Amino acid sequence: MCGDSKLSRLCRLDDDFLRPYTESGVVLVAQEREVLVTLSQVLRQVKLWTQALDSDSENAQTFLDQGVAIGLDCESDCMCLTKIVTHLMVLLTVESQYVKHLACNVLVAVSKFLVDSGSNWEGFIRLLCVCMNLAITVAVSCSSSWSVDGADDLHSCSSRLILALKPKLENADWSIAAAVVRVLRDIRKYLKSEDDDELIEAFFDSINSVLPTVPWNLLDEIHVGANPDAQKGSRADALFQRSLFLGNLIQFLCSMVEQSGSAEASGGSIDKHHPVFSTLITLVPQLLCWCLGEQAHCINFNKCISQYFRHKLLVLMIRLIFRTYSQQSVLVSWLQLVHDYFGELLRQPITPLEYQDDCLEGSPFLSSVSDTEVNSLSSHHLQRQAIFLFLRCSFGLISSKEGTNNKCACAIWNLCLTCDSKTELECCGRKKGLLELYSWLQGHLPTDMSVDHEMYFEKCVDFAKSFLQLYIKEDDVLFKVLLQLLSVPFCAEEQLEKEKGAFQDSEGNTFFRVSDIFNPVLLFHLFLLELSYDHQVLLDYLISKDTGISCAEYLLRCLRKVFDSWSLFVEFSMCRQATNQSSKRRKVASEVWSCKGTQNGGKYFKEAKGCLLTLKNSIESLHRKNLFPYNPNVLLNRLTRFQELCFEEKK
Repeated sequence: MCGDSKLSRLCRLDDDFLRPYTESGVVLVAQEREVLVTLSQVLRQVKLWTQALDSDSENAQTFLDQGVAIGLDCESDCMCLTKIVTHLMVLLTVESQYVKHLACNVLVAVSKFLVDSGSNWEGFIRLLCVCMNLAITVAVSCSSSWSVDGADDLHSCSSRLILALKPKLENADWSIAAAVVRVLRDIRKYLKSEDDDELIEAFFDSINSVLPTVPWNLLDEIHVGANPDAQKGSRADALFQRSLFLGNLIQFLCSMVEQSGSAEASGGSIDKHHPVFSTLITLVPQLLCWCLGEQAHCINFNKCISQYFRHKLLVLMIRLIFRTYSQQSVLVSWLQLVHDYFGELLRQPITPLEYQDDCLEGSPFLSSVSDTEVNSLSSHHLQRQAIFLFLRCSFGLISSKEGTNNKCACAIWNLCLTCDSKTELECCGRKKGLLELYSWLQGHLPTDMSVDHEMYFEKCVDFAKSFLQLYIKEDDVLFKVLLQLLSVPFCAEEQLEKEKGAFQDSEGNTFFRVSDIFNPVLLFHLFLLELSYDHQVLLDYLISKDTGISCAEYLLRCLRKVFDSWSLFVEFSMCRQATNQSSKRRKVASEVWSCKGTQNGGKYFKEAKGCLLTLKNSIESLHRKNLFPYNPNVLLNRLTRFQELCFEEKK
């Protein structure tokens, strides 16, 4: 028997208002206006009840009791939830987009009410997951012979729901599945704002229990409805609905992987380690195939849909690789997926942007920009994402110790990949990651760029500068990629002096090619140069809600690199003196970067010093007034150390 009067009240409201339209399983077109009015009334009432629960008023219960006249028959929670979900699912079969939209909104409102009332919210989420499985199964199988795992117990809520919905969803299309996925996505967004780990875990548990049971393999073939002889217009509509479902599904999965605000600040929570993310990782190859494979050409009606899928799938993969510990096998397979589906973006030239105002991307002001310019902006955005994902996977392999033999040559950094044996080159993930980076760089650097070329260093600087300019307009991705590049194996000066005898010239020396181009001190100088040494821009980054934490982390780690290689930072120049080409020895960074006596020697150091010291003063001023959004003491301590080294340099 049901001891929850709030749930019974909700059930009776739903049943009294909606049953007249859903009992037969068919909603007439002439009833659309009545259904819209009724759904609006139900939505308003549920929201009022939720507001009453949130008000902490002593009269909240009295208000709820007056919400609707009922004769409580103490139905079980299971029956109540089944009735509610059944009525609203039937309304999702109505062709009217307005009815679908309102029905989805009511389901989301019911979820919020159940959370706030302490009723059986987890049971409600499980039923929604069953509906998602059911709707997808119907859409892909197009027959009445389907069944859903877990429905064997005729007394369970899931079984009752399936028995109630089965005769009413036999002709359902992809729009039903899309609508249910949209409801789950809206609920996930609501939970994110609540920052309740217990609710999030319960939600993830329910999603993780249903995803493996969905017959995803059936999506490998295109189904257009129960009638194989459907007219061309019907087929086009079915393909559009399938495309709409895939778009909603990807949106939902992206929201699943998005961390809550408290989790990002604390560095982790239940949504970082939940097994659902391993399930999502296994689903990624299929998603790429459905949305971007050969079938996509007949599903995607225009380039915008295709570009949207590419963007969201890259977002999903990037978020997943941040939220989980990726095994070496996953990183290797994902690198292949990046090559297969985004290879042209990796090969796209990394040059200064022709349209420097790509910060308008996604803005309504883009309506005044030509189609050519819009395509360029979209291409640059996707290029940033694809390259970052590629770098993340490659560096993940480089830093991985999984399966590495301590006796292997790549277990230490002073390796020279000149061997011809494929077995040797694939001996571990670290070497695989370096080879991926090396091959990618080879596609973007001049063919005559050997490590002893007279213009070698200038070409390294040119590429690094163009690479930085590619990301400088997209702040959140900018700091992700800068932090990622800090993991490039770069030795401090003292270590280089000790080991420079082991670093011999070799045109195929992968380590030096990667470490010279992505040298953290070089990139830090170029980063400040791109900001025109404006400390106010750095300050804006630091206090921004979106970039504050990542910018602070980048500055902290960069300053540590600067301290370890102080003379390189002081003597940095965009050019170097000509070297004696008769020398066969590969010059180490301390020699290549030496610019004493050059025309611009010390210029960049002075600009960087002024920027960072002014930044330090500004942070201190804001901190004294309690205007800085977080405690900056660690950063101030590091800037103070930088100031001390600058004073010592004057002596």
